[in-house]
Amino acid sequence: MFFGLLLLMGAGLVLSLAASPPIAERYDLEAFYFVRRHAALLLPAIVIMFAVSTLTPKQIRRTSLVIFLVGIALMIGILFFGVEVKGARRWLQIGAFSLQPSEFVKPAFIVLTAWLFNESQKRKDVPGLELAILLYAVFALLLILQPDFGQTLLISLVWGALFYMAGINMIWIARLVALGAAGLVTAYFLLPHVASRIDRFLDPASGDTYQSDRSLDSFLNGGWFGRGPGEGTVKDVLPDSHTDFIFAVAAEEYGLIACLILLTLFAFIVLRGLSKASQESDGFIRHAVAGLIMLFGLQTLINMAVNVGLLPAKGMTLPFISYGGSSLLAMALTMGFALGLTRKRPMAGRLKHPARAEHETDHAGARGQTA
Repeated sequence: MFFGLLLLMGAGLVLSLAASPPIAERYDLEAFYFVRRHAALLLPAIVIMFAVSTLTPKQIRRTSLVIFLVGIALMIGILFFGVEVKGARRWLQIGAFSLQPSEFVKPAFIVLTAWLFNESQKRKDVPGLELAILLYAVFALLLILQPDFGQTLLISLVWGALFYMAGINMIWIARLVALGAAGLVTAYFLLPHVASRIDRFLDPASGDTYQSDRSLDSFLNGGWFGRGPGEGTVKDVLPDSHTDFIFAVAAEEYGLIACLILLTLFAFIVLRGLSKASQESDGFIRHAVAGLIMLFGLQTLINMAVNVGLLPAKGMTLPFISYGGSSLLAMALTMGFALGLTRKRPMAGRLKHPARAEHETDHAGARGQTA
C-alpha cells in the first residue's frame, strides 16, 4: 500500500507539470509556480505519512483527539477571520501558505468516531453512540457554515457507513437516512447555488455547464492513447484544471489507457486497505481502517465521477494527484493512520510480556543442551 501511494504521488507531480503552467500564467505567475510548490510539499507529505505510520493505535487515537480539537477551534475562527474565496470561508492564511483545517479534521474525526462506536459496543457505561453523533453534528455544522457541502456529503457517507458497520439498531439507521434526505431537500430549496448545481446536472439546458462540457470533451479528444504530453487544450480553458479537473487533463494528454491505469492503482490501494481491515480482530482498528480507506476511496470516486459527468461539480480534489497543500498533507496523514493501524508488530507481544519471553528463551536453551 505504501509503495502504491508513492506511485500516486509521482503521478501527481507529472500531471501537475502538465496541468498547472497555464493556470500560473493566467495569474501572472512564473510558469512552474504550482509545480514547484507541489514538489516542495511531496517530501513533507512522505515524512508525515511514514512518521504517523510508526505510531501505535493508542498514540493514533490521542493524536486524532488533539488534531480534532485544534482543527475544530480553527474552523470556528475561520468563520470570523478566514480568507473568503468564491463566497466560501475555508482557509486560514499563514504567510504564503493557505491552511484548510477541515482537511485535517476529517481523518481525526474518522478515527475518533470508530473508537466511540467500538466503545459503545464493548462498554454500556460509555455514551459512545451519543458522543459520536455529537462529533458529527459539530463537524457537519461547521462545514455547512463555511459552506462546503461536498465535504459534508463525504464525511456523512463515511460516518453513516461506520454507523452501519458498528451494528447499531436499524431504527437509528432509518432515522439518519431520513434526516440526511431532509437535509438535502432543505439545502436544495434554501440555498440557490446548491439548487443551481443540481438543476444543471439534471437538465444541462437549464444553465451554464461549461466546465462539465469541456471536461467531457477532453476524454473524447484524448481517445485511448492521448494527444501527447503538453498537447492538451482543456487546461487552457478550465479554471480548476490543476485541482478539481486534473483527471480530465490526464485523459486528454495521456489517454483513456492512462486513466484506467490510474484508476487501477487507486482501486488496488482501496481493496488492499479494506482487505487488511477485514483481517483485524480489534474492532476499533477494523472500523478505523475501513473508515479511513472509505474516505480516501469515496473522495477519489467523487472527483472522477464529476470529471466524467456522473455527478455535479463539487470542488473536491483527487487524492495525491490534484494540486493543494492542505489536501496533500491531510491525505498523507489519513493514509499514515491507515498504515499505522494495519502495520504488524511481531515484537509487541514479547515487549508486553518480558517474563514470558525470558521463559521461552531459557526453555529453548534447555532443549539445545539436551540435544
